[in-house]
Amino acid sequence: MAEIKTKSVKLNMVMNALLSMSSFIFPLITFPYVSRILLPVGTGRVAFATAVVTYFAMFAQLGIPTYGIRLCAKVRDNKEELTRAVHELLFINLFMSAIVYAVFFISLAVVPKFREEHTLLLIIGATILLNALGVEWLYKALEQYTYITVRSLIFKVVALISTFMLVRDPEDCLQYGFLTILATSASNVLNFINLRKYIYLKPIGGYHIRRHIKMILVFFSMSVATTIYTNLDNVMLGFMKDKVEVGYYSAAVKIKSIMVSVVTSASTVLLPRASYYVDKGMMDEFSRILKKTMHFIFLVAIPFSIYFMIYAKEGIFFLSGKAYAGAIIPMQIIMPTLTLIGISNVTGIQMMVPLGREKQVLYSEIAGAIVDLVLNTIFIPIYGAAGAALGTLVAEAVVLGWQCVAIRDLKMGIFQKLPYGKILVAVGLGSAASFWVKLLGVGVFPTLVISAVCFFGVYGIVMTVLKDSLVIELEKQLIRKIKKNDCV
Repeated sequence: MAEIKTKSVKLNMVMNALLSMSSFIFPLITFPYVSRILLPVGTGRVAFATAVVTYFAMFAQLGIPTYGIRLCAKVRDNKEELTRAVHELLFINLFMSAIVYAVFFISLAVVPKFREEHTLLLIIGATILLNALGVEWLYKALEQYTYITVRSLIFKVVALISTFMLVRDPEDCLQYGFLTILATSASNVLNFINLRKYIYLKPIGGYHIRRHIKMILVFFSMSVATTIYTNLDNVMLGFMKDKVEVGYYSAAVKIKSIMVSVVTSASTVLLPRASYYVDKGMMDEFSRILKKTMHFIFLVAIPFSIYFMIYAKEGIFFLSGKAYAGAIIPMQIIMPTLTLIGISNVTGIQMMVPLGREKQVLYSEIAGAIVDLVLNTIFIPIYGAAGAALGTLVAEAVVLGWQCVAIRDLKMGIFQKLPYGKILVAVGLGSAASFWVKLLGVGVFPTLVISAVCFFGVYGIVMTVLKDSLVIELEKQLIRKIKKNDCV
């Protein structure tokens, strides 16, 4: 049995950044093609089915994806305790999956909207079992990001090639639904096969399943609240408006979702390490990574948010085509959530969860879910996709505001000494340097390329001239790597 080796934080962040980039690059390749083939109605069908299945999968997973990372990170140095923890959580997950499937099949038979998409829902419903078998939380707890990244890239490439081969006309929604599962969840089968490298597969006894119930329910409640206000939009649009509005909204949030995966990559990688530091009483190290991650969030999220608000039209037309013009305003409304989500990932997942303050995270997300539900009910019938985007924006602001109030007593200074002024100056100059590109009339793709080079080029230069500490550190690391490669 292989010895569990913990990789360096830098390598993990590089691997997770690569994984995030793949989540950025592959949709940029496939979605422009798929959206033009399936049109808003087709992409709306898949988005609606995916949102529905997400709720069923949430109940099957309970709070295990986050709780499992924290638990396994704490016992990763003891193979027997690690094995016992994985067996217990896997049993709970599979048991709940069986119950959820029973309810899922009944729902397909009795809910008219679900009967309309019966086959598509069945295909995407495979994620419920695949997520249970994947035990992704174990690999993240052990910081096996190289394995996770390589495995994910292989399946994404297969799905990418298959998309161009199998999705050829507006009726190919089933094929597209299957390929989304292949890209995101099919690799979980390999996770299950590789379990023997890290734990004992045979029963070892001494199980205490009940010890997990309380914390799983807390994390499950967090998951429910988060899923409500992140997936409720598509479901409510599907019921209250039509699949076209769902298609518009899906296109509007596509770029935001990709950027969120990039911005929150640091928080994802550092959660197990943060939990380990807290468990070992290494609070100085814990504080250090919190501050550095928050610096990274501000440095990346704010310019991305501003850029894609300015170039929402070009982004939508490039990604989805002119048939999705109805997605432009929703995208502009929802892009600020990129910054809000990035910050709340640090305050909530990376800070409060390792410190055992899960209930405050839960309360913040319940507040966000309630706000989203109320505002969606008011605005979706009037404004459609734009109303859903507005509800989500306010909900994310409520979540972050609640968490900021809840961490005041910790006095860790995570918002102190951040380069607010430097970022605002750099973003302002970057915007001014790129805005003229809109006047060229050179087409969607050239406009995006030229404007991005001008915007982010000027942004990076200004941050370097103003000597932002993290930018300087990253540039020095890059220079060292280049010199090292030249010497080889």
